[in-house]
Amino acid sequence: MGVLKIRTLGDPVLREKAKKVSQFDDPSLQKLIDDMVDTMIAAPGVGLAAPQVGVSLRVIVVKPEDELYIVINPEIVKAHGGLEKGYEGCLSIPGWIGEVERWTRIVVKGKDRYGKDIRIRANDFLARVFQHEIDHLDGILYIDKLTDPATLQRVDTKESEETLAGIEA
Repeated sequence: MGVLKIRTLGDPVLREKAKKVSQFDDPSLQKLIDDMVDTMIAAPGVGLAAPQVGVSLRVIVVKPEDELYIVINPEIVKAHGGLEKGYEGCLSIPGWIGEVERWTRIVVKGKDRYGKDIRIRANDFLARVFQHEIDHLDGILYIDKLTDPATLQRVDTKESEETLAGIEA
């Protein structure tokens, strides 16, 4: 297990549509997942998509609090509860936050790390994180969805490490 380099804005892999995973018994997939979890925690962040570490596969890891979610080939199958504005940051765009509108309640389906079907009901912050990470798999960054470009603001990286851990996905 190890910490991988996080790709930043300008890296072409962040704008690619990631490929579906079909082989779940591949040891390299399992290593990628473990390394992504280590990388997300070390960053620190609450979510990470494989393209952010240079791998164009449909794999995300999410850990906003105590529970870790590993979802392969995730898709949002239901979005409801209304849209809500909120500030987001991104490990691939360090030092910046901006306001994005997201669904407050979603249902995500996909596969776990072993290829078993899973469904996750996510509300509020967890729903926001899942939407943010799934966007990465389609080459979409939060800055593409700003409610207004004027909401994009620089945050002081020295003072913001603890704050960003709560809002970065």
